[in-house]
Amino acid sequence: MQITINSKQLYGELDKLASFTDAPPPAVTRVVFSKVDLAARAYIRELCRAADLIVREDAVGNLFARWVGSEPSLAAIGTGSHTDAIPFAGAYDGTVGVLGGLEAIRALQRAGFQPRRSIELLMFTSEEPTRFGIGCLGSRLLSGSLQAGRAKTLTDKEGQSLDQVRTAAGFTGTLDDVVLPEGYYEAFLELHVEQGPVLEARNIPVGVVTAIAAPASLRIWLDGEGGHAGTVLMPQRHDAFLAASEISLAVESVVKSTGAIDTVGTVGVCDVFPGAVNSIPSRVKIEIDVRDIDGARRDAVLRAIDEACGRVTERRGVKLKKEVLNADPPAHSGRRALNALNQSCERCGISPFPLPSRAYHDSLFMSRIT
Repeated sequence: MQITINSKQLYGELDKLASFTDAPPPAVTRVVFSKVDLAARAYIRELCRAADLIVREDAVGNLFARWVGSEPSLAAIGTGSHTDAIPFAGAYDGTVGVLGGLEAIRALQRAGFQPRRSIELLMFTSEEPTRFGIGCLGSRLLSGSLQAGRAKTLTDKEGQSLDQVRTAAGFTGTLDDVVLPEGYYEAFLELHVEQGPVLEARNIPVGVVTAIAAPASLRIWLDGEGGHAGTVLMPQRHDAFLAASEISLAVESVVKSTGAIDTVGTVGVCDVFPGAVNSIPSRVKIEIDVRDIDGARRDAVLRAIDEACGRVTERRGVKLKKEVLNADPPAHSGRRALNALNQSCERCGISPFPLPSRAYHDSLFMSRIT
């Protein structure tokens, strides 16, 4: 059986998908349930139906496009990724996994292959945390990693709830029906750009992911005392921003102290109130991201950050409130899937290169039901 990928068509579809953006090209901004996101979804639906796939969408907007196998009662093979994009993202984050998966199905169809198990392409809702502050929203709900009740409490920066936004976008079902049972998929594969320097530095085209790092996200509010920048003397200050700065440096120090290359920590959000040059910051919100392929080591880092927060707030006389947004366990790739990927690489003349995924993706949560 000769399988041929239509590269020209695939690149054209990737370029077309990138045109649905709220940012000037070549950057892509496609926030979930925005007008450009809904237009991109319509484009993907159109392509899937043109490939004679059976398309459905659930209450949170996850899209499923199924090529029915000769034994449809068997657990399906799943593949896919996401098409939402953070502000000023690249064109291939997530989209390669959606359109690449679709082209793989079309290539098999052109070759005359008839699958025994159904093959299902998935496009997950809100892999990015941009709008609701939590990544992999759709796959978390699908896998039962996020309960519907908790999801209903999520709001965006404008105070709109997930229910309000999804309903306005046309997804009106109940979130309780999104979850799929364990074993729904026999296997799940996600094609994704690396988003790191390892493969590029070695001039290697393909990596085989052996594990996905365990992510944890914290949201911390620090409340100090505001005042005029000129009249409140330094010994009397309780500056919330300086406390946040010390905590941010402590995150870096704690992560580096593990000595592990796979342990990383980032303070990616810092909102300062009132945000005036002549006013001492009275309130600050920071968000911390910690990841590791070793869950126990990741948790030890979180405990050390907690201890550092206690020391800083006591010394500076500020109050702290913490919210754990997520703290998920790592996932390890299944041996059968790894063997299949390694063999495929070898048949294509590529030496398999194993590496962990330090970025987490929807496949982290799909592992819970596969």
